Amino acid sequence: MKIYCSGIGGIGLSAYASLQLAAGHDVIGSDRSQSALLEDLRSQGITIVLDQSGAAIPDDTDLFVYSEAIPVHAPERVRAKELGITQQSYPEALGELSSGHSAVIAVCGTHGKSSTTGMATRLLMHSGRDPTVVVGTKLHELGGRNWRKGRKDGTFLLEACEYRHSFYNYHPSIILMTNCDGDHFDFYTSLEDYRAAFVTFLKKLPADGVLITHLDDPGCAAIAESSGKIVINADTHPLIPLKTPGKHMQQNAQLVLALADHLQIPPEQAQAAVSGYAGSWRRLERKGLFRDEIPVIDDYAHHPREITASLEAIIGEYPGKRIVCVFQPHTHDRTLKFYDDFTTAFRGVDTVIIPNIYEARKDIETERVDLSKFLKDIAKSSNVKCIDGKSLKETERLLKEDILKTGDVLVCMGAGDITNVATCLVTPIAPQSVTRHDTAI
Repeated sequence: MKIYCSGIGGIGLSAYASLQLAAGHDVIGSDRSQSALLEDLRSQGITIVLDQSGAAIPDDTDLFVYSEAIPVHAPERVRAKELGITQQSYPEALGELSSGHSAVIAVCGTHGKSSTTGMATRLLMHSGRDPTVVVGTKLHELGGRNWRKGRKDGTFLLEACEYRHSFYNYHPSIILMTNCDGDHFDFYTSLEDYRAAFVTFLKKLPADGVLITHLDDPGCAAIAESSGKIVINADTHPLIPLKTPGKHMQQNAQLVLALADHLQIPPEQAQAAVSGYAGSWRRLERKGLFRDEIPVIDDYAHHPREITASLEAIIGEYPGKRIVCVFQPHTHDRTLKFYDDFTTAFRGVDTVIIPNIYEARKDIETERVDLSKFLKDIAKSSNVKCIDGKSLKETERLLKEDILKTGDVLVCMGAGDITNVATCLVTPIAPQSVTRHDTAI
């Protein structure tokens, strides 16, 4: 089969493309700009074009799969329709691909999906399950990739995103739910609407299917009860030490220990596998050192609760150090919907720099953040110095020339291209997350 992937550089669609190539299909893809993910796809033998006009779509394409970021009026989708090619969104295609496996384990929730999927990957691999994996980050366990091809009829482990009801396309037998604080309010009308979507997803479990979640979390407990499904309480399992810091990471690990118990993997074996988790790409990832002395940490957090959890972990790991945080808000809509929570999320750090707002959905956003007011409100509510970085380039200059001092720790935070600042500032080291110094390796 010949498959064309539009937006192939996306973290999810790139994994799907790799799996289909590994299954023997002919895969071609397009994206708007170069990236490390595209280079990896090319190294596997996938042809990629930086042309999304539609001209590159072969007439004999059997299936056109598009990223959720590609709108219906995009030239490639219009051209695929003219050619009569079957079209599927990435979640639809992944749902179809995973449905042929004997067991599907889905990890859902507002935060922590990628880290929990990474821990579950370690568990399944170390217990000899030979899983197929699709995860929304790059994992050390997968050789720095975001996918793994396992046994054809075995377990399929996937990260299940709730945006635009994407997870409705999956058919899991086991669901791990991390939390349900609310997000994506450019699509969901309220927290109640958001949580109702999770209830609908949980109801897709078969009669003998299992939900694993934190029943000490009132939101999770209410959703679990509304689903009417079999529930396992992850909070009965211990908070074990990991190679990456933060209580939120330990809570993610509890879900995976509960999964191990359900799969009858011995507790000692499960804890040994999970405790070895050392983080992943853009999740408390230590990118290197600036001037060979200042740690530079790259983190994907873009929701207030994620920011607070990550900063608490970093502050705990570097006691007494001055923490400088460069935060790039991800969309005007999210910033406005969680405005008050954002302004209080940076307590405990010394300086916050906002370089810009990443406009991932500027074609549909109608309101804009008053950046000057936002800076003042963060400074007041978080009791920090807050600076307008004006742009990524200017922020980089400010950090190098005016802000960073010996003894500092720099964290670059957000889901957009803020990661480029972290990359530009460092002398590269072997990829790793922030690592606890008191944890045995």
